[in-house]
Amino acid sequence: MSPSPLPSQPAPVFRARGLTKVYRMGEVEVHALRGVDLDLFPGEFVVLLGPSGSGKSTLLNILGGLDAPTGGEVWYVDHCLTGADDRALTQFRREHVGFVFQFYNLIPSLTARENVAIVTDLAERPMRPEEALDRVGLGDRLDHFPAQMSGGEQQRVAIARAIAKRPAVLLCDEPTGALDSSTGIRVLETLEQVNAELGTTTVVITHNAGIGAMAHRVLYLADGRIVREVRPPRRTPARELNW
Repeated sequence: MSPSPLPSQPAPVFRARGLTKVYRMGEVEVHALRGVDLDLFPGEFVVLLGPSGSGKSTLLNILGGLDAPTGGEVWYVDHCLTGADDRALTQFRREHVGFVFQFYNLIPSLTARENVAIVTDLAERPMRPEEALDRVGLGDRLDHFPAQMSGGEQQRVAIARAIAKRPAVLLCDEPTGALDSSTGIRVLETLEQVNAELGTTTVVITHNAGIGAMAHRVLYLADGRIVREVRPPRRTPARELNW
């Protein structure tokens, strides 16, 4: 399956302007973001690249409502997230955002189906857990526990859990970081499929520059700033990636 072209969409899903983030550790200030402007559009697949400490995870956490900026504004469609209280941000995350992290955060005592059901029980219009797991190629592993699955399979359960509430946005922080290349490509194929079939705006943080070839856009961060944007002339399907 080749990735679909980016649909023409004039209105961004996310609009960030002048984002700064300062962490204070005693008398020391760490500037994680230094005036970031960013638009993310419906159906985009965006890769964030940059060294450790460049601000990638901080930016992702602010977009996802897990952290608040020190300065600047973030809008989700027509809702300003800046200054929203914890209750409003919790509702925003629950209704609109799916998260996938490097480590799968599955509950060991629950089956794959039960791990996904934790999310579907709270969502307004969820997929059935069985449908979500079938979408990531695990329809035959519904009743397996995490310890009975490989790392790649556990990550795909985590993706199924994230997409089961039909989020508009999927935010992924190093989703292949703990996997070997062949397993990582299988996970990227899953993200590619979700982006194409569900139209989910997908943002992937990685240290692996090769993954950028499958994106609509690649954003390079350094020292808390977006320093470069690249639009690959041809999107490379995940199965053709090499690293």
